[in-house]
Amino acid sequence: MDGFEKSGLNEDDFGAKGGIVSAFDAFPKSKPQYVTKTSGGGKWTVAMLLISSIFLWTEIGRWWRGAEHHTFAVEKGIGHDMQVNLDIVVKMDCDDLHINVQDASGDRILAGDKLNRDATTWHQWVDGKGMHRLGKSENGKLDTGEGWLAAHDEGFGEEHVHDIVALSRKKAKWAKTPSPKGRPDSCRMYGSLDLNRVQGDFHITARGHGYGGQHLDHDKFNFSHIISEMSYGPFYPSLVNPLDRTVNSAIVHFHKFQYYLSVVPTVYLANNRIVNTNQYAVTEQSKTISDHQVPGIFFKYDIEPIMLSVEESRDGFFTFLVKIVNIFSGVMVAGHWGFTLSDWVREVIGKRRRSNGGIGVLGSKHGFDE
Repeated sequence: MDGFEKSGLNEDDFGAKGGIVSAFDAFPKSKPQYVTKTSGGGKWTVAMLLISSIFLWTEIGRWWRGAEHHTFAVEKGIGHDMQVNLDIVVKMDCDDLHINVQDASGDRILAGDKLNRDATTWHQWVDGKGMHRLGKSENGKLDTGEGWLAAHDEGFGEEHVHDIVALSRKKAKWAKTPSPKGRPDSCRMYGSLDLNRVQGDFHITARGHGYGGQHLDHDKFNFSHIISEMSYGPFYPSLVNPLDRTVNSAIVHFHKFQYYLSVVPTVYLANNRIVNTNQYAVTEQSKTISDHQVPGIFFKYDIEPIMLSVEESRDGFFTFLVKIVNIFSGVMVAGHWGFTLSDWVREVIGKRRRSNGGIGVLGSKHGFDE
């Protein structure tokens, strides 16, 4: 200690001075005059702040969206009834179309008597390129195409559970058919039907073909169609389904469109709210047939014996804060090690340069001059 004091060094200079609280400081600090600030330390500090901000923003977004858990299980309840919602435009007169539903139990339902029928014009629904376009109200807002409308306006591309639950609270109502512009050449059929919860077929054929009624001339066949809504279960106009905004054109008079649907009961749970609905997968076959077969639009659906549960969960606020603290702590520790390692590398490189090209104590790199 004598040599330490004789050298003019004071032990108190290497610790921070303060009151009683400072005496319990587990991390004693050096005085500012003994600390050297470097540009490397500043760069590492800026990098740590940037990385922390990115991680923080990502964690906030993940916490806000929540996590979705998908669970498949055998459907426990036994349902006898099922609602089907349909909104379709066919390029034929309403009086020339016959709609029928027949299921595996043998029941036959004359769907045409339960669906609304409105005369309309084809060009109000399809543009010159054959793409689906929707009618507009007097205010210029889209007022048809139930499944697409709400989700498109809300800006939901890939819907999350909380989005679906929120959209399902919108009032369920069918949009009005735009007033025909010119002579009506198409028929819009829309509404909901209560069917048996079994495999079945939904047919749209011409009058007098396939079922009873006055025979319709073959030249009037045109089963080009636009599907704005095709869903199973409670009618939620805001939810998008696979067949929404489908446009299919018939090449010839005798043309058959066949849709195979596999319906899966689905339950969405979020924010202590439950939405019971159905999802379905669909495959389509379109072909020209002979005049001995029945042309038309056929939906063949099958109910799967499983149920899909999609639940959204979110960490508690305290857990979220702990994760935020862990993020900052991890970045600080990693930044400290990075700074220490880079400082050590810089020091080693500096020593090599001095040893290889430095000046000796007597004016020569190799020692004494001769």
